[in-house]
Amino acid sequence: ERMLIKNHAGEARLKKPQGHYITLTLPPLTDNALLQDKIKPLADELRALLPLEGLILVAGLGNSSITPDALGPQAARQVLATRHITGELARSSGLEGLRPVAVLAPGVLGQTGIETSELMLGLVRQLHPAAVIVIDALASRRLSRLGCTVQLSDTGISPGAGVGNARPRIDRAIMGVPVIGIGVPTVVDAATLALDLLPGGDDGTETEDERALREIIAPRGEEMMVTPREIDLLIERAARLVAMGINCALQPSLTPAEVFSLVS
Repeated sequence: ERMLIKNHAGEARLKKPQGHYITLTLPPLTDNALLQDKIKPLADELRALLPLEGLILVAGLGNSSITPDALGPQAARQVLATRHITGELARSSGLEGLRPVAVLAPGVLGQTGIETSELMLGLVRQLHPAAVIVIDALASRRLSRLGCTVQLSDTGISPGAGVGNARPRIDRAIMGVPVIGIGVPTVVDAATLALDLLPGGDDGTETEDERALREIIAPRGEEMMVTPREIDLLIERAARLVAMGINCALQPSLTPAEVFSLVS
């Protein structure tokens, strides 16, 4: 599924920034461990959004202590960092010709006291990457997409926006380089879930009865988030898929098996 927002009218109508939005549909991650056939499509879509050359900075956003929010940190641990593999080290290890990649998991404001966008901007100014890839767990607007899609865009990301705790954006306007967001929906808010299950609840409008139901489920605007029972498995598999997709996109000279052996 692809969507391109070209102008301000599209922004206003869809309430999204201008840019490319790509959704890859998967078998439910909690039911399928064999996702090797999804790695290449993900890598191809990501590669098409990136500059052909130059250092890539990969950031896994989220809180590793909260399972539904741990996609970014878990994926970052499996992305192949190569910026330091140069010269004699590259020659002796047989890893010449790899694209330089720097990887980090910056944590969250409550752990560091620093906004993620501040950390990222400092690194961008120091490292001068050709582009930034940001991995983050998403809040889904549809139950059917929970743990069943990988979503990419070239419009950056707003950490925490899906759960009502939006932090400063990480995008091209702020960073000065292309920012590619990759995410997997891991939670849905309870009110959206209830409305999604109602007859006609997916037509984009909300009746008076539906607004009353939302107030019951989320009194005073205090939203509850719902996540699958097998969230640990979902995060583990989603992180592996996203990381392998990134690795194969950035290092096309390596096979998935070779990449896996290097990050294991």
